[in-house]
Amino acid sequence: MSAPLFGWVNRLLFVESDKRLEKEVFGLKFKTPVGIAAGFDKNGILIDQLEDYGFGFIEIGTVTPKPQEGNPKKRLFRLPKDKALINRMGFNNYGVDKAVEKLKIRKTKLIVGGNIGKNTATPNNEAKEDYVYNFNALYDHVDYFVVNVSCPNVKNLTKLQDVDFLEDLLSTLKTIDKKKGKNRPILLKIAPDLNTQQLDDIIELIATTKIAGVIAANTSSGRENLSTSPQDILAIGNGGLSGLPIRDNATEVIRYLAQQSNKAFPIIGVGGIHSAKDALEKIEAGADLVQVFTGFIYEGPRLVKEINKAILNKIEG
Repeated sequence: MSAPLFGWVNRLLFVESDKRLEKEVFGLKFKTPVGIAAGFDKNGILIDQLEDYGFGFIEIGTVTPKPQEGNPKKRLFRLPKDKALINRMGFNNYGVDKAVEKLKIRKTKLIVGGNIGKNTATPNNEAKEDYVYNFNALYDHVDYFVVNVSCPNVKNLTKLQDVDFLEDLLSTLKTIDKKKGKNRPILLKIAPDLNTQQLDDIIELIATTKIAGVIAANTSSGRENLSTSPQDILAIGNGGLSGLPIRDNATEVIRYLAQQSNKAFPIIGVGGIHSAKDALEKIEAGADLVQVFTGFIYEGPRLVKEINKAILNKIEG
């Protein structure tokens, strides 16, 4: 089957086309509210193909200034009993300059976000420069940015969730954006493991820096309530947990942020979405858009269409 025909078949099977699915969030118009989360297309090489599965936006990355191989393999593990994954990929990617090359030749006009991080070898006291480099390199080629300081799979990265560091970094990126003049929305991706005090700090941080919003949430360091045996989990070792086990926790983070901030900023909800019901729960909790990753792997591409159809049914009342 030829590539164009393959794309046509996918669009026929998986795309739910309806103007009522369009949604404007932080100044951007999304064709549908369902996106693919960062980590699936790290280097921006599948953007055109992913549109054929009904996504309304694609988030590439996490990209780093220099190419890096990531952590040693084996580093991705399925937990079928839990419909979950544990990964410790470690920001493996071809580097931001290669991502720019791919973005320049993409055909789709679909909204693309750039998820940015630091190289593992970059010490934390120099991390800001890595984020600024990525921001400048991607600025003319993506529609929004995501600052990733919450991935548990990069050594010492989560230490960058310090409020003072984040305020300085986000304010710097906002200043660069203002000088460039294209008003690229900047979002912060947070962990699902933050306590209420930390979430309150995030709300205050967004008010101070005036960034566009939050992605809630990243993978989790927790291992609670798993059906997979403790021996198997111990054998797997470190890594970020994603999929059904973090669904409820991620939803509660969204609900807390939305309620405590009086819905002061947009939220992209991600974490454990394996059904249309899961996606609607995120939206009802306060998410403006949703993203899938592990659910897309386990449930297949029909999941995207099912979510979009459920959103339409809710609109119709």
